[in-house]
Amino acid sequence: MLSELAEILNFKVLILKSLYFKMQNIIIPSEFEARCFKLLGDDNINFLDFCKKPLRKCIRLNTLKVKNPDKFVENLNERYKLEKVPFCNYAYFIDSHNPGKMPEYFFGEIYIQDAASLIPPIALNLNPDGDEFVFDACAAPGSKTTQMAQIMNNKGCIVANDASDDRIKALFFNLDVYGVLNVVVTGMNLERMRTDEGLSRRFDKILMDAPCSCEGTVRKDWKVLSRWGVNLINFLSVQQKKIIANAINMLKKDGTLVYSTCTLAPEENEGVIAHAVRNFDVEVEKIYIKNLKTREGITEWNGNDFGRDMKKCIRIYPQDNDTEGFFVAKLRKI
Repeated sequence: MLSELAEILNFKVLILKSLYFKMQNIIIPSEFEARCFKLLGDDNINFLDFCKKPLRKCIRLNTLKVKNPDKFVENLNERYKLEKVPFCNYAYFIDSHNPGKMPEYFFGEIYIQDAASLIPPIALNLNPDGDEFVFDACAAPGSKTTQMAQIMNNKGCIVANDASDDRIKALFFNLDVYGVLNVVVTGMNLERMRTDEGLSRRFDKILMDAPCSCEGTVRKDWKVLSRWGVNLINFLSVQQKKIIANAINMLKKDGTLVYSTCTLAPEENEGVIAHAVRNFDVEVEKIYIKNLKTREGITEWNGNDFGRDMKKCIRIYPQDNDTEGFFVAKLRKI
């Protein structure tokens, strides 16, 4: 009886939420709501509450140029209120409405980057003193490429790849402004099967921040939902599986691949990782990042069994860390 009453109350709350968003000229597709409820249950209400909150601005200090971070932050604190991102010691939430107008931004001393977007390069566990050969499969416009370069202290080598010529222009610009010296840029389309022997089993570590349906970015741009649909999700899932197949082929034995998206759709997340595990010599590894609240990946969706190893993947919902939504998985080649 109590469970039935709870379901009725939850349904009424969802109706009220829908009316609220309509009053704000925000239309949430009913199928999107239903999928989120299936993922989150009662916490879906909290999720929708956070989705309507403005996304906190976040900046990453570019330690390739900022040599005294403590003094730099002290100076910024004279003009803005800063709050350190708990899971990243070189990133801060900032109360500036437009950090893109800050002089530090023009000089390449800060990069405007959502806090959740910082997670995939951190999960890759790059060596700041080593000579690692790294591949960034979907690099433009360069948020994570420049972050990896600063973690590596401009050592080793990053091959930053993107299939879009227009996006590569933005990548080149950011590499120049942020003082990155250890990056080579390529324009391969990884949705097509690559047979280049020179790239096979070459890379120590690979980052694949895949093109996705961007469900996790609704706090930043509600227009995402106007383009949203299950057909789009299924189309992107096919493309993601093609890209990850090429990426795994490029990875050395015992090498690490981090796969990430800013969507919550299981078809684009656990579905892609389960496909990789079943078809290639890779296994899922657990991810732990200090002070980051995460949830386990899901093991089943719409009758598809992804396998228990998907629990090692991490899901980041907006309400957990007051960020965008994100998904991150780590694979090791065996």
